[in-house]
Amino acid sequence: MADTLSVVIVGAGLAGANAALEVGRRAPDAHVTLIGREAHLPYQRPPLSKGFLRGSEPFEDAFVAPREAYERLGIELLLGRTAVKLEADAKRIRLDGDEVISYDRALFATGGRKRHLRFPGAEREGVFDLRTVEDSKRIQAAARPGARAVVIGLGFIGCEVAASLRMLGVDVTAIDPGPAPLARVLGLEVGGVIAALHRSHGVQLELGDGVERIEGGRRVERVVTRSGRQFECDFVVAGIGIDPDVDLLRAAGARISNGVEVDEYCRTSLPDVYAAGDIADHAHPLFGRIRVEHYNNAEMQGRSAAASLLDQGVPYDYVHSFWSDQYDQTLEYVGFAATWETTTVEGSLSDRDFIVRYFRRGKLLAAAAMGRGGDPASEEPGELKDIANQIHAAGGPEV
Repeated sequence: MADTLSVVIVGAGLAGANAALEVGRRAPDAHVTLIGREAHLPYQRPPLSKGFLRGSEPFEDAFVAPREAYERLGIELLLGRTAVKLEADAKRIRLDGDEVISYDRALFATGGRKRHLRFPGAEREGVFDLRTVEDSKRIQAAARPGARAVVIGLGFIGCEVAASLRMLGVDVTAIDPGPAPLARVLGLEVGGVIAALHRSHGVQLELGDGVERIEGGRRVERVVTRSGRQFECDFVVAGIGIDPDVDLLRAAGARISNGVEVDEYCRTSLPDVYAAGDIADHAHPLFGRIRVEHYNNAEMQGRSAAASLLDQGVPYDYVHSFWSDQYDQTLEYVGFAATWETTTVEGSLSDRDFIVRYFRRGKLLAAAAMGRGGDPASEEPGELKDIANQIHAAGGPEV
């Protein structure tokens, strides 16, 4: 590999930044360019719904690395810039302003685009979503004690925002069409624990219902549900997820399914183009083809893709894990179970001290826990780390 290897990374979030730093460490003679749409240094997004939103953590604490780390490794940062076209045959990336950058290897880690609310009134002032630090600042400014908020969607972001708003003294109503928060991912047993946790902190949960429209004048005044219920509010926060930002890759002819398809080395179907993080629909040796939108995956897959594009890679077989902080509780999850047949419960759901294991055809796929401590992504011993090892030892995906 030539000493002048040019690596261009599009997307300066957690996956892209970790990839850039990893290339810089592994190949100090390579020229690494990191392109990011936001003007900020690359930062972690989890604090936006938690500590940063509550004002307890400064934004700088969320940086993936200080500016000096990029400078020390010779990484060129093009922040506040947008890639507008991938010319895969010519191995070039065109930026806004018609600047063109050539590459030997390219990595796309463009993350996700916010889904837009599609019901009437969503354009009113005081209707927020959450993806960037500016979004979090706008919510924070509205979250004065005694204000009334409606949170739409009780996935991880919705649950964490609802918790943070209650901790700031905001009156919160949360609406979700499911039978329990996070039921699709965690099932009714753990979803019921999350529901009880929020109710114990004063959140009014409206489950099995959806939003019909948002009413008001220039600014939001109330949310009307499909069942006809009305909730007066001062602001709304929508936590309805993201869509993988794969437009440039699709236009260039990459194979797209649930994201951009990559193999176990993070290679797309385009020559010398790799992908990692939220956009990567990756071939996992344990779980089959999956796409994961969580911190640990973005961090670790970014590093794995960096090694692969330097021809130093190994198959990416990380046993996925994530966590969610809500109030004074931390939910930990390890493995991957899109569907399951049976569960077992160890400990007490009502005491929020448990491990729930998820099985299909008798095979352990995943586990969720509260009150057990430990980090399954670390090398330190613990119950969830043991479960991660068991999942890994069980071998590849079912046919």
